Amino acid sequence: MERETKALLTVGEDDFARVVLESPRPAVVDFSAAWCGPCRAIAPVIEGLADDYADRVTVATVDIDDNPRLAARYGVRSVPTVMLFAGGDVKRVFVGARSAQEYRSGLDELLVH
Repeated sequence: MERETKALLTVGEDDFARVVLESPRPAVVDFSAAWCGPCRAIAPVIEGLADDYADRVTVATVDIDDNPRLAARYGVRSVPTVMLFAGGDVKRVFVGARSAQEYRSGLDELLVH
């Protein structure tokens, strides 16, 4: 079920297609887990992206433990995995914790095209 914290959405198998794949704008999806230290480390970065790009990008998080079929569908084998979507397709994948600048660069590139 979808929950909103500021501009960051928490999505699952029931609303992923509507929120992410059918979004008229690009989407950032953070596949993570509560037990994952690096996931907790990048959480403020993902929240910052949600706030900073709120008018241009959908930003969502998916808990892989609560949504194993969704994680399997996108081949998530390691967390955190952050995927950039546009037009319902995966355009870029970041595996492992990355800097805010790397995520921003990927997003900016996606928004230009």
